[in-house]
Amino acid sequence: MNSIKFDYSSVCNFVKKEEIGMLFPEAERALQSLKDGNCKGNDFLGWLDLPEQITVEELKDMEETARALRSRTEVVVVIGIGGSYLGARAVIEALAGSFHNFGKADMKIIFAGHNIGEDYYYELLNYLEDKEFGICVISKSGTTTEPAIAFRLLKEMLEKKVGRTEAGKRIVAITDAHKGALRTLADQEGYKSFIIPDNVGGRFSVLTPVGLLPIAIAGFDIRALVKGAVEMRKLCLEQEINPATEYAAARTALHRKGYNIELLADFNPKLHYIIEWWKQLFGESEGKDHKGIFPAGVDFTTDLHSMGQFIQQGPRMMMETVISVEKPHHRVDIPADDANLDKLNFLAGKRVDEVNKMAELGTRLAHVDGGVPNMLVTLPELTAEYIGQLFYFFELACGISGCMSGVNPFDQPGVEAYKNNMFALLEKPGYEEASKAIQKRLK
Repeated sequence: MNSIKFDYSSVCNFVKKEEIGMLFPEAERALQSLKDGNCKGNDFLGWLDLPEQITVEELKDMEETARALRSRTEVVVVIGIGGSYLGARAVIEALAGSFHNFGKADMKIIFAGHNIGEDYYYELLNYLEDKEFGICVISKSGTTTEPAIAFRLLKEMLEKKVGRTEAGKRIVAITDAHKGALRTLADQEGYKSFIIPDNVGGRFSVLTPVGLLPIAIAGFDIRALVKGAVEMRKLCLEQEINPATEYAAARTALHRKGYNIELLADFNPKLHYIIEWWKQLFGESEGKDHKGIFPAGVDFTTDLHSMGQFIQQGPRMMMETVISVEKPHHRVDIPADDANLDKLNFLAGKRVDEVNKMAELGTRLAHVDGGVPNMLVTLPELTAEYIGQLFYFFELACGISGCMSGVNPFDQPGVEAYKNNMFALLEKPGYEEASKAIQKRLK
């Protein structure tokens, strides 16, 4: 099986290989606790075997729903926040052309519900005014503030535009099987709907309809994505030492040496939202009980001209993981220039990717020399199958790392703090006492 590769050899300049090796038994025990279902948060382990459990019938249903929605629309707005949109966006942006958000079916995908920007929604509503659009709304409860506001605005606009009956055929809901505001509405209005499994948290949900349906709407191969995840699951769950345990052990060893920040870096702009997805995955999973490695992301070479100085010579508290794509889809050669005013004729005839690869290698060497431990994840190509492998690799490594740090990797209690303050400030019914307390605090 051709697969993604993980290399932590450069870390051994900072932590002895034997020290990392001593953590392998701990990583293996953490992996076993996930497999046995006796870890903290074990009621949210549905993602672990999910790739094997997705049926052909389920994939076919999503593909047919996607085709039906594409036949009625030219734009689909995917409404969700956090894990309800980041996975889908990561795959779509990685596989789509760089200068539009179209899938193979020439379908434009727009994302909403991930912010509360008034100008954003004014501009979105204006953009959709003369478009035939549909909605894919993703929410377990249907009451999460950001997506609920977006859905209220867009549902009203769509019903006014095409009528309630036609709107009902252009809205697909992904929500709880039995309860919640969105489930109630979907049943009342007869929306086509898919289920968010109870035992899969949002940030681990990309291989559920939460991620798969929007990806299918965009026209990309969800079967290949699942196939990649199945391959990585087999590799990691059937071998004691595997890429996920190696990554978890290496980053944990560095963390215990005082490296408290992990940068995930790419040298391909198509990977930007994969980094955003990764940030949520590790940030929400590990950042609790005053523990965790802070996840940050950089897009190289762009950010070498902004964050490069800090990374090279700032405080020595960072480790770095680079995602590298071996083979680009297209070839562009650098031309010669008679005047050679830019002094770049030494690059004439070289592929742009060759220059990029040397920038990548040069950066990794420089950062190691500057005191930044460096790990490398390599994808043979940027395809749905390899992205499926990458997602499962990171998910499993995240679960292992969280267990090694002693936290529950599958809850996020701290997220409620801002919501409670926001509801109190907005005088939401039921928050009267909290509202009085916070107003007193602000005086």
